[in-house]
Amino acid sequence: MTDETQLSQGSHGGRPQRAAIVGIQESSQDGEARATITLTYHDAEYKGHAAGSAAVSARPRIVGEATLRAVEAVTGGRLQLTLDAIATTDLGDSRVAMAQVGLIGSNEPLVGSALVQTSDSATATVKAVLDALNRRMSQVLT
Repeated sequence: MTDETQLSQGSHGGRPQRAAIVGIQESSQDGEARATITLTYHDAEYKGHAAGSAAVSARPRIVGEATLRAVEAVTGGRLQLTLDAIATTDLGDSRVAMAQVGLIGSNEPLVGSALVQTSDSATATVKAVLDALNRRMSQVLT
C-alpha cells in the first residue's frame, strides 16, 4: 500500500528573501514512511529526506526531520540542526503546529509555530520548523 501527498507553493514573484516551500512529498509502504521536503532559495532548489515508522503519530517528526535536512542543504551545512520536539495542539478555535529546534554548538532552543490550515498538518509542520529557523538562516546566509 502506497500513500503519496504532494504540495507545491512557489515564490510570489522575484527572489524569495527566505527559503520557500516548493514541495512536500510523503509516502508510506510496508510500515515505513518517507518524507521529502523541497525548498527554494535564490532560484535554487534544496531537498531534505527522512524516513521512519508509518504510524500516524510519527509523521510530524519525519516531516520535521526532512525539513531540517533541507535547511541544512540551503545553508551549505553551516547550520547543523536537531529536532528537539514537534507537536500539534488546539489553541482556542485553531490547530497549531509547533517545533523546537536545536542548533548544534548552542544551548539556545529555537521555537516556531504555524496554523494548521484545512487539516494539512504536514505543511504546518514545515512552516513551524522554518519559523523557528528563519532568523538564524538569514544570519548565516547574508
